[in-house]
Amino acid sequence: MWLIGGVGELGDLRITQHARPGSPYVFGLAGADDDVDFPEPMPVIGISRSAKGYCLISVFETMKTFSEEDGLTEEALVTKLRTCQYHHLLLHTSLRQNASGSRCWGQFGEGGLLWGECNGKSFEWVDGNPLDEILLKVRDIYGLGLDAEFRNITILSENRPLPLYLGTATQIGVIPTEGIPSLLKVLLPSNCVGLPALYIRDLILNPPPYQVASAIQEICKLMACTACPLPEFSCMSASKLVKLLESKEANHIEFCRIKNVVDDIVQLYSKPELLPILQALLEPTWLATGLKVEADRLVKECKLISCKIGEVIFLNDEKNQNLSSFELIPKEFFDDMESSWKCRVKRIHAEEAFKEVEITALDLTNAVTEDFAPIVLRLKSLMSNIGSAKGEITYAREHGAVWFKGKRFIPMVWANTVGEEQIKQLRPATDLKGRKVGEDWFTTDKVEDALNRYLEATCKAKAKVLEILRELSAELQSKINVLLFSSTLLVIAKALFSHVSEGRRRKWSFPKIVEFCKFKTKDGSPEVANSLELINLSPYWFDVAQGSAIQNSVTMKSLFLLTGPNGGGKSSLLRSICAASLLGICGLMVPVESAIIPHFDAVMLHMKAYDSPADGKSSFQIEMSEIHSILAVVSRRSLILLDEICRGTETVKGTCLAGSFVERLDDVGCLGIVSTHLHDIFDLPLILKNTIYMAMGSEVVDGFTKPTWKLMDGICRESLAFETAKKEGIPEKITKRAEELYRLYPTIDVYSQTIGERSKQEYLISENAMINSPSFSCTEMLKSPEILQKGVENAIMEVCHVMFLELHKKKSITKLPSINCIYIGAREQPPPSTIGTSSVYVLFRADNKLYIGQSDDLIGRVNAHRSKEGQQNSTFLYFTVPGKSIAMQLETLLINQLSLKSFRVTNQADGKHRNFGTSNLSENLDHSSINDAHITVTTKC
Repeated sequence: MWLIGGVGELGDLRITQHARPGSPYVFGLAGADDDVDFPEPMPVIGISRSAKGYCLISVFETMKTFSEEDGLTEEALVTKLRTCQYHHLLLHTSLRQNASGSRCWGQFGEGGLLWGECNGKSFEWVDGNPLDEILLKVRDIYGLGLDAEFRNITILSENRPLPLYLGTATQIGVIPTEGIPSLLKVLLPSNCVGLPALYIRDLILNPPPYQVASAIQEICKLMACTACPLPEFSCMSASKLVKLLESKEANHIEFCRIKNVVDDIVQLYSKPELLPILQALLEPTWLATGLKVEADRLVKECKLISCKIGEVIFLNDEKNQNLSSFELIPKEFFDDMESSWKCRVKRIHAEEAFKEVEITALDLTNAVTEDFAPIVLRLKSLMSNIGSAKGEITYAREHGAVWFKGKRFIPMVWANTVGEEQIKQLRPATDLKGRKVGEDWFTTDKVEDALNRYLEATCKAKAKVLEILRELSAELQSKINVLLFSSTLLVIAKALFSHVSEGRRRKWSFPKIVEFCKFKTKDGSPEVANSLELINLSPYWFDVAQGSAIQNSVTMKSLFLLTGPNGGGKSSLLRSICAASLLGICGLMVPVESAIIPHFDAVMLHMKAYDSPADGKSSFQIEMSEIHSILAVVSRRSLILLDEICRGTETVKGTCLAGSFVERLDDVGCLGIVSTHLHDIFDLPLILKNTIYMAMGSEVVDGFTKPTWKLMDGICRESLAFETAKKEGIPEKITKRAEELYRLYPTIDVYSQTIGERSKQEYLISENAMINSPSFSCTEMLKSPEILQKGVENAIMEVCHVMFLELHKKKSITKLPSINCIYIGAREQPPPSTIGTSSVYVLFRADNKLYIGQSDDLIGRVNAHRSKEGQQNSTFLYFTVPGKSIAMQLETLLINQLSLKSFRVTNQADGKHRNFGTSNLSENLDHSSINDAHITVTTKC
């Protein structure tokens, strides 16, 4: 969904305006009063078979683009079909045949996965050259001419890891699966949805090349450590942007959103602390869009776009576009007539049309005053009489008119009275077809003439505004590619910002990503040195910050053959290693204290398999199909994780198969884990040179064997099967009988040894100076936000100075901290470095009142404040302190002291919650000692 344009220069992009399935209808949206919302366009998907494997062709009619992904395995192909939305599926006849040309559709496929995925769905067959025939079919579906061209946006990337297999994506919850913890849900905050969440999902499903992964990690690290507020990262759908501009249907709200996008790019470029983030973002954005744009050129184009939109679009910086308002005419009338086009574009571009509306609105008011007002005054003087006639000037919304409405009003009755001339001029009001509206509605020729001229002027003004908006859309069409690049860059930035925020909250860390080291042995054969190191790895579905996870350290330089009791944590360990490795090769944070992760060419996890009745395949058949797919692509640079293989068939043959698989992986030299309960595998004459035996530990507590969930060296032959059965509610009578049968089992000579008789190695774990100027007065501080901000900064420094000196005297702190006050603008947010760090903040409200608080999650607190009505554009001042206790004390102290300094604090009541800070310290301030305290204050961007 991210492939938009081809690699090269920024150019025009021609897009159809047909409304078809997968191509939303947008006619008339330029005049909409609110945000334009429609579903994302869906591609046409074509599948064929080639000598390299399966080929997936995606065609976006909206974008007039196509891409080809060749050499896919069946597993990878089905994963892509399962995770993308498409409105039309085309299958090439090459799928019907195998190498000998004899296989039919219902039987094709190595494991029947593709057949199972497509069976029962609507699809069409195509023959001939796959790409040409699929594009021809797309032209037919959308009613396009044969000359309609589609651009190839296929990005060929060397050394890119294989796309995630279906089994792997399912077993770590990238594809939502009941009972499987979702990896995606822990990578981002719960409120981060939409395009950023889709980007993270697609990144996991299609891991990037090493260079891009390194860039992504660099972005995350920079975001995590910067103290400079970051932009809001305005997200806008690339396909929506293209559709609206190409169809010239972008309204003023969309133009404001486009301006926010380009302004965010300029902000990243203009701040020295943020410029490295922008430069690093170029690499993943190139991969996502296929467009290669340098930072200087990108910013230059963004400035031009921002300037152009700022010249045309009304941005709340004009005061001369108020709706017409006159006393006698209902306000709703002018609201309906003018609100759909005023405050859309700057008045200077439609001055004549605006002026004509104002003139005709005044003429209409004069006509109503002259013809209707005397009648209304006459009727009001008679209102005391019960049953007397009533009348008023009313807005007839259904007819778009201002008329006189009178109840029990008969014009002839009121002759020879005050307003007689006006009464004589009244006539029944009529609709557009000349039909009488009703008995109570009246008008005059003068009012109708003025009304018609006003309505005509508003129509012309609205048409002029729409013309200006459409001209701006046409002008920006030449900038579509740079806008696509910019919008995609900000989606990526938003996704990574959200990920870093959540990662810091969960106390995850950044791994070291390394490329595989290649060298040659003495005999000249190529070798690969690889090592995976995960220190204190936690299961990704546990929150490490809450201390609920059992951690394991894994150093893997070869294949592990893993044993352990039921419930001992084998499956959890495999899932955890898979997720950590996958996150690492994508450049994301990992649930470890530290890690070294090779940039694997594939990360594949196989766990329990289920039967597939639709394919007529047993669970063992499905398992063999998945393992076949793994063995077909495994290399020395792969990470292979197989959980309890070959358990779906007869034990002896299953054990031998499992042993053969282990030999194959050992011979390849890949990293990985094969876990098993088939303990006879250790009695087989296996030829292994790169495999070591590992186990999930157990210990004896009060005479009972219990798992420790910790990884250890050695072999564990104890399954704890009977204990697990009892724990899950199996009747004692049954478990006792099972124990009796176990003692009589024919292989008693192999399994009869007790834990005490075996080697413990098989079972157990070997475990700057402050400003000394006078305080600003309250009146001075209200003159401008800058003065208020400076006054608050000075007050904070005074209060903090006294408090820290007191703490230092009491030896509560060893040295005086440095306080850096950082300002957060209306469209900025705190950096992720504030998460997990105690911060004290001041919220500047629109009414110049202050709210003082403290938090260890400043991003969440700022978002919570801004979610309240009237506080969307609130600004903040914050500083970090060493520890939550000091933050709470400072919060209380600042609430009380700022109130005493004439600042208007909204949460004064919070200052009474704790005794600290209730006394007036202003008299005790010793400015001469402040300079010796080495407490500095700096205001950052």
